[in-house]
Amino acid sequence: MIPRRHFLLFAGTAALLSACGREAEAPPTPAEIEAGATCDLDGMLLSDYPGPKAQLHYRGDKQPHWFCDTVEMFATLLKPEQARPIQAVFVQDMAQADWDQPRGHWFDARSGFYVRGSTRPGSMGPTFASFRSQADAQAFAKLHGGQVLRFAEVTPEMADLSGGAHHDGRM
Repeated sequence: MIPRRHFLLFAGTAALLSACGREAEAPPTPAEIEAGATCDLDGMLLSDYPGPKAQLHYRGDKQPHWFCDTVEMFATLLKPEQARPIQAVFVQDMAQADWDQPRGHWFDARSGFYVRGSTRPGSMGPTFASFRSQADAQAFAKLHGGQVLRFAEVTPEMADLSGGAHHDGRM
C-alpha cells in the first residue's frame, strides 16, 4: 500500500506534467460577419439590421457567438447564471462602421464606451452605441442624445430585452 503522502505527491506531479504538455489556448481575434450569420439568441440575420453587433468567444468554442445588438450582448453577459468561461468579447466602433450596414472595426468590448438612450435604433430598438474612444462616444451623444457609459457601468436593468420584437416589422 502506498502511503497517502506519496500518493498525493505522485498525483500532483502527474497533473503538473500533464498540464505542461498542453498548449495554452490562443486568445481569439475578432471574426468578420459572414453572409447568413445569425444571432445566437433569436436567430435574426445580422445583415438585416442596423446598429452595432457583438461577438462573444467562449473558452473551448472555435466559432464566435453572434449578437445582432449590443443590448443582447450585455443581457447575456450580465445574467447571474452566466457561468461559461469567456475568452473575449468584441463590438464594433460605430465612429468607424456604417450604422446601417456595420462591417469590421472590432475592438475589445470591455475597453469601450457606450451611448445608452440615443435616437439611433439598433435591431432591438433602443441600443447601446459602441465606441473605442470616449471622445467619439461623447460626440455621438451630443448629436443623437443619450448617456455615455463605460462597460462596467452598464447594469442588468439597462440591458432589458423585453419588448424588443415589437420594434421589428420583419418578424
